[in-house]
Amino acid sequence: MGLYSPTMQRYLELIENELEDAMPSVFVKQKTVCEAMRYACAAGGKRLRPMLVLSFAALCGGDVHAAVPYACAMEMIHCYSLVHDDLPCMDNSLLRRGRPSTFAEYGEDMALLAGDGLLTRAFEWGLNADNVALVGECKAVRALRLLADAAGIYGMVGGQTIDLESEGQAIDLATLQELQEGKTGALLQASCEMGAVLGGGGEEQQKAAATFGAALGRAFQIVDDILDVTASEEQLGKPVGADEDNEKVTYVSLLGLDGAKALADEQTAKALEALGVFGEQAEELRVLTKALLTRNA
Repeated sequence: MGLYSPTMQRYLELIENELEDAMPSVFVKQKTVCEAMRYACAAGGKRLRPMLVLSFAALCGGDVHAAVPYACAMEMIHCYSLVHDDLPCMDNSLLRRGRPSTFAEYGEDMALLAGDGLLTRAFEWGLNADNVALVGECKAVRALRLLADAAGIYGMVGGQTIDLESEGQAIDLATLQELQEGKTGALLQASCEMGAVLGGGGEEQQKAAATFGAALGRAFQIVDDILDVTASEEQLGKPVGADEDNEKVTYVSLLGLDGAKALADEQTAKALEALGVFGEQAEELRVLTKALLTRNA
């Protein structure tokens, strides 16, 4: 993965191994939905959210290995959101990460259940007694509360609600920002905050993690909107032009390409500024933040 430093590549290995362990067995009567859950999580992608959990846990002086189950709980929530996002009642997308989406592979019914299964599994895994013992009950509860809030009605689900109700309508920049800060930004911000909590970070570090995550989330979504216009299907691994096809307002449709790029630059600068609290130790995260701004997929 070109985005990641050697240290982050090691984190990526930890994440992939843990995700495999966290998935339910397929040797059960519920085999099909378990296979669909595994399929949804096995498509790879950037694994950015769990990477942020581990990166901030390390920056705050914590045990990265102890934080891995919670990083994977975050990734399960993200993967469930993608499964549901692709459903016919949402974006009706047949392609995800360069291969058939979960609903295209397993059918709409099993995809719906697989998403539900991943949502539930995330909290099952985070509350597993062995995993709780790694970080302590207080940190586990705080981390999972952050995850629940970010995934819920005032976070990702709420953002998706505004998104669906805004299709075909003219919305202003403030509404678009609220939509995307819920749909995309909430999980990215929570990833950083979870890492800081699990790593034992102090109040200043936790606040900096939240500020960084919020700004990164905004920049990330703006670049996504830009790529939906400028990138190819091969680069993205999913259909391009979907926002226009679904009559969705985006940063590009509101601000134009140049305006969107300028806003992404501004939010990236805010994210980088927030890392000042962590000094030179955050250099790898600074490099990643800049690379996300100029990515082509």
